[in-house]
Amino acid sequence: MMSEIGLTYVSTGIKLQKFKFKCKSELDRPQRYNPGSNSEQSFFSRILILVMLVVSPPQCALWNSKRLVFLFPIKGRRVEEHHYFPASSSAANSSNQYSYMDDNIPEDSLVLSENLMLLGYSSISSEDNGRKPNISNEDEAIVDVGEAPNHEDIEHRMDLTDDLLHMVFSFLGHKDLCKAGATCKQWHIASALEDFWKCLNFEELNISPENFSAICRRYPNAIQVNVLGVHHVDVLVLEAMTSLRLSSSLWLYGQLPDGFFHALTDCPALKTLHISDAYFGSGIQELMIHHDNLHDLQIVKCRVLRISMPLLQTLSLKRSSMAHVLLISPQLHLLDISSCHKLSDAGIRSAATSCPLLTSLDMSFCGCVSDETLREIAFACPNLQYLDASFCPNISLESVRLPMLTDLKLHNCEGITSVSVAAISHCYMLESLQLDCCALLTSVSLDLPHLQSISLIHCRKFVELNLRSPLLSSITVSNCPVLHRINIMSTVLQKLALQKQESLATLSLQCRNLQEVDLTDCESLNNSICEVFSDGGGCPMLRSLILENCESLTLVRFNSSSLASLSLVGCRTVTLLELSCPNLQRVNLAGCDHLESASFCPVGLWSLNLGICPKLTILKIEAPHMRGLELKGCGVLQLRDESLSTTAASCSLIETLILSSCTSIESAALSSLHRLGRLTVLDLSYTFLTNLQPVFETCSQLETLKLIACKCLTDSSLDAVYKENALPVLRELDLSYSTAGKSAIEKILATCTNLVNVNLNGCVNMHDLVWDSNGGALKLLSTRASWLTPACSNGECEQPGHLIESLNCVGCRNIKRVLIPPSSCCFHLSHLNVRMAANLKEVYVACPKLDYLNLSDCSSLEILMLDCPRLSILYLTACAMLTEEAVEAAIANCEMLETLHVNNCPKIYPVYLRNLRRACPSLKRIYGVSWF
Repeated sequence: MMSEIGLTYVSTGIKLQKFKFKCKSELDRPQRYNPGSNSEQSFFSRILILVMLVVSPPQCALWNSKRLVFLFPIKGRRVEEHHYFPASSSAANSSNQYSYMDDNIPEDSLVLSENLMLLGYSSISSEDNGRKPNISNEDEAIVDVGEAPNHEDIEHRMDLTDDLLHMVFSFLGHKDLCKAGATCKQWHIASALEDFWKCLNFEELNISPENFSAICRRYPNAIQVNVLGVHHVDVLVLEAMTSLRLSSSLWLYGQLPDGFFHALTDCPALKTLHISDAYFGSGIQELMIHHDNLHDLQIVKCRVLRISMPLLQTLSLKRSSMAHVLLISPQLHLLDISSCHKLSDAGIRSAATSCPLLTSLDMSFCGCVSDETLREIAFACPNLQYLDASFCPNISLESVRLPMLTDLKLHNCEGITSVSVAAISHCYMLESLQLDCCALLTSVSLDLPHLQSISLIHCRKFVELNLRSPLLSSITVSNCPVLHRINIMSTVLQKLALQKQESLATLSLQCRNLQEVDLTDCESLNNSICEVFSDGGGCPMLRSLILENCESLTLVRFNSSSLASLSLVGCRTVTLLELSCPNLQRVNLAGCDHLESASFCPVGLWSLNLGICPKLTILKIEAPHMRGLELKGCGVLQLRDESLSTTAASCSLIETLILSSCTSIESAALSSLHRLGRLTVLDLSYTFLTNLQPVFETCSQLETLKLIACKCLTDSSLDAVYKENALPVLRELDLSYSTAGKSAIEKILATCTNLVNVNLNGCVNMHDLVWDSNGGALKLLSTRASWLTPACSNGECEQPGHLIESLNCVGCRNIKRVLIPPSSCCFHLSHLNVRMAANLKEVYVACPKLDYLNLSDCSSLEILMLDCPRLSILYLTACAMLTEEAVEAAIANCEMLETLHVNNCPKIYPVYLRNLRRACPSLKRIYGVSWF
């Protein structure tokens, strides 16, 4: 009889997905519990179960007659591994009795016998018998597989083919393979596939010599062994060399057996040997190495005297402490002797010149090497292509000729000067050159046909750079404080970055494919730089130019048919800007606060933001594709009828016009807006306009109107909005901190039913927010049921209703009452913010779709009545006069309320917070005192 069980994976209290599978319950071998599959289970479900039980094996499995629970560790914490199973059939029928099975296998053991693999393994001690594990919900995720299976169930194997198991197991490491092999025979056989054990990687693992020996005997065809950082490495190495005759790679660290290098001859297949920090048990550190077939040898921090390997191609002696070394390796191509501080100049010369086929030499941090040694190496190794002589203070490369060299690194070489560069110019095949931190280098002049990249960083005396290379594609020049002139010729260079070159004054470029240039913080660049990047200046394909913080620029004139992006951020000395760039799409002028005249004729801009230019007096724009124009803060700009009319005529597609803080704008000039037939957003904030009639007459498509802090507005300034329906499609109106009158505000709210967002923050003339469909004041009746009575007949409202969704009245200190009854027909209102209304005492709100209500810092609020079934967030922070009873009554009809803020409400005590939760069962979060 099969028992069908549901699997639920729980991580943080959230049920992710359920799967159905079948399992067996056999007391004599409970470890053979295997999830299977039925006709309804998908392929993905089987793979997920497999990954959960293999890649993250359960640390604990609790099983009583009711439930079987696996505990998986999360958050990177380590938990002891336990396996709990019913001890008897009577125990299985008891809901409170548990037992466990302990196999006493160390957790660092990687190989188990077949029987032990079938029984599983655990790290608990015998003194824990009969004790339940201490389980914390914060440390584990739970996989609950429902009720325990019936003991009469027959065995049902998981229907995973061997090919599928092999595919999944191929992603596991050796330790996980051993854990998977402890599940069942099928998995044990699949995990022992020889292909998984070709490369034996035991780096930093605590494996015993017995386990290692067993693995070597079981997999004699392993070709790679890594025992870096393993204890008893000397014993393991001898075992590996004895058992793994076919191994081609070996990684070692620490103590080696005395006869190790003599035994290398017994491993004819060995081709790669890496040894790090090796020493012999007898204390000898001087190594004599001989092997006929070794190709790759890496010895780190060891002392080597003689290396005889006829087929050796790669040799690394990095950080070794020998004074000299004898190499007999005629086939050697790569030699790394970096950081061999004790190796003498003669020793370096002897080692390198004995390898005539050498193509790569790394002798960085070898302080003894000299120019004479380099000359002999150049003569003995004519095929040398890579040379790293960084941190070699005694070399200058004078009279050194390396014609085949392609990659040269000379970091921090104190002897490198301009004379050294003359020697480098004879390296006709050179592709990469690095001269970072060469303190005495003053100039570089190179004409190399194959040079592709050059790096000059922190060269303190470097003054001039001349490069001529058709293949040059990468130039890195940084922190060269006295660099004054740069001349570059390249046909493939696409990006040039010369940031923070404070002294750079002259720049000449002949780069026909150059597309991006960054000259940020080049403070000495003058106005002549504009000719370099204009048409005919040598960069015909330039697309992006950054001249940020170039404080010597005063007159910027660009005439470029290719330029698409220009940034002049922080160029505070620029007073005149003329751009004739028909393809210019982006320009950033932030911080150009001394700009007096600006001309954009013609440009391909879609939007233009002049930032804050208080001195701007002349503005010309010819941008037929422009959609947005922002002139915020252009206080002196005379936007009279003629100038604004010209701009509107040449930019007829403008949809957004920002004229905030343009204090010189005149009402007559606004009549030119009739040319902007697509204008939908108009910002006239912080202006002194009194007559808005030109806006109402010409902007019939206006959707957003901002009049923030317009202190000269009167009650009659907005008459056309609510009397004549002047802006029929207006959706957003912002009158924050303006002087609009009380009657105008009330009539706008009552009659302009198309408004969606209204901001009245800080309006001193904003009094009681009493709202009905007719715009008149409602009389508040004595009973709650009376004010909630909708103004409808036969279930249909007399008015079509307001479209308003958001209303903000923050800081309106004269508001004493808020009344929004059903008769106001605010069916769409979802956001209401009346924060910081210090005199507000009564709030009556009945809105069917209100989702957010903020009444924080209303210190006088006493009465709160709500009928908002969809309200989810309510802020009552610092409402000093509000009582717990009033809040409880208010939220009783808020069926979807989830978050309530009652911080700093002195009349709402912590003990009452539970009453609030009972009054509104949907509450999930109450922010009151910190400990609740």
